Amino acid sequence: MSPLPAPPMSPHPAPGHPAMPRTRARSWHWLWGDKQGRQCPIPPDRDVPPPRHSGTSPGPGRGSESARDQHSVHRAPRGGSTQPGVWWEHRGGCGGSPPILAPSRVPPEAVMEKDPDCCQDGAKTVPGAGLGTEGTETQLDDFVGAHPDYNEEEEEQKYFRRKRLGVIKNVVAASLAGTLTYGVYLGLLQMQLILHYDETYREVKYSNIQLEDIDHKVLMGINVTPVAALLYTPILIRFFGTKWAMFLAVGIYALFVSSNYWERYYTLVPSAVAIGMVIVPLWASMGNYITRMAQKYYEYVNYKEEQERVRAPRDACNAYIIIFQTIFYSCFHLSFVCAQMPMVFFLNNYLYQLNHTLFAVKHCGTLSHGTLPGFNKTVLQSLPRSVNLIVVESALMAAAFLAMLVVLVLCGAAYRPMEEIDMRSIGWGNIFQLPFKHMRDYRLQHLLPLFIYSGFEVLFVCTGFSLNYGVCTLGLEKLAYLLMAYGFSASACSSLALSMLRLRRQIPLLAGAVIHAGLLVLLFCWAPEPRQQAQAPLLYIVAALWGTGSTLNKTGISILLGMLYKNKERQDFIFTIYHWWQALAIFAVYLSSGLPMKAKLSMLLLTLVVAVGTYLWMERKLARRVEYRLPRLPRPRHKPCGYRYLEEDNSDETGSEDGGDQQDGRESPAGAARGDEQPREDGEQLG
Repeated sequence: MSPLPAPPMSPHPAPGHPAMPRTRARSWHWLWGDKQGRQCPIPPDRDVPPPRHSGTSPGPGRGSESARDQHSVHRAPRGGSTQPGVWWEHRGGCGGSPPILAPSRVPPEAVMEKDPDCCQDGAKTVPGAGLGTEGTETQLDDFVGAHPDYNEEEEEQKYFRRKRLGVIKNVVAASLAGTLTYGVYLGLLQMQLILHYDETYREVKYSNIQLEDIDHKVLMGINVTPVAALLYTPILIRFFGTKWAMFLAVGIYALFVSSNYWERYYTLVPSAVAIGMVIVPLWASMGNYITRMAQKYYEYVNYKEEQERVRAPRDACNAYIIIFQTIFYSCFHLSFVCAQMPMVFFLNNYLYQLNHTLFAVKHCGTLSHGTLPGFNKTVLQSLPRSVNLIVVESALMAAAFLAMLVVLVLCGAAYRPMEEIDMRSIGWGNIFQLPFKHMRDYRLQHLLPLFIYSGFEVLFVCTGFSLNYGVCTLGLEKLAYLLMAYGFSASACSSLALSMLRLRRQIPLLAGAVIHAGLLVLLFCWAPEPRQQAQAPLLYIVAALWGTGSTLNKTGISILLGMLYKNKERQDFIFTIYHWWQALAIFAVYLSSGLPMKAKLSMLLLTLVVAVGTYLWMERKLARRVEYRLPRLPRPRHKPCGYRYLEEDNSDETGSEDGGDQQDGRESPAGAARGDEQPREDGEQLG
């Protein structure tokens, strides 16, 4: 083996040579920080030679000029000749020693491929030199340790602030989706019923398909089908989940819009039956979703208490339930305004004036019988072109499709995935039975008349009042403005429900009942003259006041149910019962559409009085702490195999949080498995 060549004498002399310029070692603190132990830098008080430039430059990506200053490998000639296979390695010293120039038989490309960071970390510059324990721990701490500027509490606050903003986004998105869906549905149904009522339109366009008979079947499908909704609504919600049940229902409403492009028996009637099937699931899932968002918002606001396992006081999240339900109903009642857009911008251009349509009408208001007897069979002075109808229906279809996208994209899940699995795994038989078992609770039994009245009054204002009072006096062309006055008033007065934050919860409900009772007495005694537009201000005032009472009624009921039933596993059953009874009331109003107006008003007033009496009785029994019955919620049937339940304590398992029955004073489902009725823990009682 040939001896190693001596270090080259040129072009750079040895350190300390008088002809050599004195250069400070390059500092690497800008790259690795200034913590001790990260590398072995050259002390700044030592003079080192400038880096030697190799005759063989490294390839692209093999290092930088700054890297070669710290650890450079040079191919140098000896005595003016080049000996292959020998390189001179410029190694930085550690611990304060000067850098040395040592021979190396490893080419620079191999060094860089073996350790591309060798030129950046001073601890790796000497091959074979082992790192101490302290240096290794320091480097590991640099890579995986916490950032020196990391503030755990501040990051936690930012995280939960994002969560709270996400909840608000969910509430607003669900409210807008409900507004668009119901507005499109009401607007299209109203426009089609008016068009199909005109006998000229029917004879010219559809002389052989009996549109009038089809309309009766459409209304029957919409009103009769929800009678069976109690049997399948909880199963539908728990099978698909709350968000996806909403999405499915909104999609069915969009299907109803699309069926009107081709008006035939086999398109209109099946889509109407489908609408009737999803009415209760849609509004039950909406009510459940808004209430659940209020509970999640409370959890994100009080996350410190949750982490410390501090038991929240009873009724702690009621304020958020009040606020979120108010936001929802403020948006929802605007659907009555949106529904009038086809009438205002399209259909009113084709309608006859009141002197033609009301020519044979003799009695209005309380003296009328049925649905506006004597109304002219011809209401269109010219038939709208099919292209214009397609444009209007396409705009409504776009709004329905937008509602679907809002639910799909902007609405987050109401429950975590594991919670939804647990809610389904209690057994489909139990899910089917639990709505009926919940109705043994005296609180729901006392609220049933209020549910029924809620269905009565919303259909009465859309049919009885708007036709027998409004259209009979002002003409069909003013129907849209009358219902818009109702919708604007209801939306604006929804904020009155916020008074529950300061006042007792009975006050808004009773205030709405008092307003409606006064209006019912007025309508019972009032018979306006046909075609007398001078009475328009009084009709608009009645519509606005009815909207005020209606929004206090609906918002108050939803808030009350959220306050009474805080357990997230019961809320879908409770809202299903509420909207099912409401649908039954709408069906009863549909069947009694031919009754005299005085009979309708008497039925409304009697139901309202009974509802107020039973509600006050329920509040009195709650104040006296009378026991009530709640059915047992079975434990989830967890399968022993699979990855899902490998751990004994699952954080997502039902009953693992303190937000269920504990907040409402009851035991969790895990502890409730001992009996069909659950004992209370905070002094209140269960029957």
